[in-house]
Amino acid sequence: MADVELVIRGGTVVDGTGAAPFHGDVAVDGGRIVEVGTTTLSAARTIDAHGLMVAPGWVDIHTHYDGQATWDERLTPSSWHGVTTAVAGNCGVGFAPVHARDHQALIELMEGVEDIPGTALHEGLSWAWSSFAEFLDAVDARPHDIEIAMQVPHGALRLYVMGERGADGSPATAAEISAMGIIAREAIAAGALGFTTSRTKNHRTSTGAYTPTLRADARELIGIAQAIGEGDRGVLQVVSDFESPSDEIEMLRAMMQVSGRPLSISLAQNHRNGESWRGLVSMITAMNAEGLCMRAQVAVRPIGVLLGLQATVNPLIASATYRNIAAANSDVEDLAAALREPANRAAVIAELGDGSPTMRTEQMFVLGALANYEPASEDSLAAIACRRGVSAMSLLFDELVRDDGRALVYAPVLNYANGDLNHVHEMLQDPYCVPGLSDGGAHVGTICDASFPTTLLQHWGRDRAAGTLPVELLIAQQCRNTAVAVGLFDRGVLALGLRADINVIDFENLAVEAPTMAFDLPAGGKRLLQRARGYRHTFVHGVETYADGEATGALPGRLVRGTKKGAQ
Repeated sequence: MADVELVIRGGTVVDGTGAAPFHGDVAVDGGRIVEVGTTTLSAARTIDAHGLMVAPGWVDIHTHYDGQATWDERLTPSSWHGVTTAVAGNCGVGFAPVHARDHQALIELMEGVEDIPGTALHEGLSWAWSSFAEFLDAVDARPHDIEIAMQVPHGALRLYVMGERGADGSPATAAEISAMGIIAREAIAAGALGFTTSRTKNHRTSTGAYTPTLRADARELIGIAQAIGEGDRGVLQVVSDFESPSDEIEMLRAMMQVSGRPLSISLAQNHRNGESWRGLVSMITAMNAEGLCMRAQVAVRPIGVLLGLQATVNPLIASATYRNIAAANSDVEDLAAALREPANRAAVIAELGDGSPTMRTEQMFVLGALANYEPASEDSLAAIACRRGVSAMSLLFDELVRDDGRALVYAPVLNYANGDLNHVHEMLQDPYCVPGLSDGGAHVGTICDASFPTTLLQHWGRDRAAGTLPVELLIAQQCRNTAVAVGLFDRGVLALGLRADINVIDFENLAVEAPTMAFDLPAGGKRLLQRARGYRHTFVHGVETYADGEATGALPGRLVRGTKKGAQ
């Protein structure tokens, strides 16, 4: 009889602590790691990992699988990219707590903020819940291919307590603040990891209205944070424009002081002021020096938009000729064929002219079969068109109708003000920054950033010509540090007694493929998907979920209820 269920033998172990890689074995039994190093234990199954990397499963703390987790067992595309734990409910948007009267409002909020088709949400959501605890039960009732954790969204909470006044941004009364705080604390006691809110004008409903939480004042947020602190558990997450930096910083400080809870913010470089992010990092450093616990969630590559005939953003829509042709051709192949006809091509390009200021071809790139997310300026459509002696709009047109209209063009929006990722290189090494912002399950017609963890290891650990980072740092960042940031101390490290969430990776062949459009959401809703190469085995709680990129059929993932202690 075997001593343990599984031994992964002879691999290059990168254990998630930040320690240097070493050659060794990992033994697993009962969903837990029972030995790391050199083991003589016999196993019911042995994986020969010579020449492969053995690492913890990725912990992705910024996703939006709130809806998908209620109707789908497979939280793809994240689970294709080695993610074994995902945290949803970010940015103050979600589906609980909720009154029946607000179903439509919450769908419009999620559709607008996170670009998830309203038709898919209408068909996919059962609304078999009202309270947040009931929502957690609905998620928990469905097994998944990865672990999923939820947070309490301020937008839903505001509508639940304040009704229409909450939706239109009216100030909350003292009684309403108290009610929101109690509900948030009870939701965290029921298993939510924390509370999230949005204070950015970029977040609007599908009807164009600002997110309900945009104008929530400091009294409200501090009051909710204080109530959460009385429960002595949970984390806080805020996305903000920092339009009044000093006031916003003081509010965040007060939220942490009254609650005693960790807080994270979203951080990216913007094109208007490419150095403003440094001030926020300095502020976070100062907060931690004061004894507060604050982190920045950072993206590992540009935050951009994918343009295409099937995508949410289609540059050709500005042409009347294009709109007429599209109205007559619902099939993308027929549409592309019609557009390629010389007269139609000429008319559309002429009507597009030089493009709009928001569609600058010097900031557009072809990704390629294996996606390149740090392209050089000379690889932009504008630069290529100049070298070829053609108009940039004609080149953009030809790219969009390529591959029977399924081709995609990449346009970085944030994190690329300098035409490189040197600032991200700094962020990833900062002790108070952790990888986040992948938005898995969201922006399904514009991005597929659920592949962030694969990019992190491939690009920053192996391929980046301008300078890589040690793989042990990258894996610690995406495993231990993300897990700790949300209070999950039972995963993210290959150590005795911790969860056996494990990736076995062919590091030399790890790659991110180009995104493709699928129509597999409820009601035939579209979403961008992106596959990875190089994940040989992925285990969740000791059970293999993916082998060479293909699902095994096992669904060991469950709802993560609340923060978790480490090995006992």
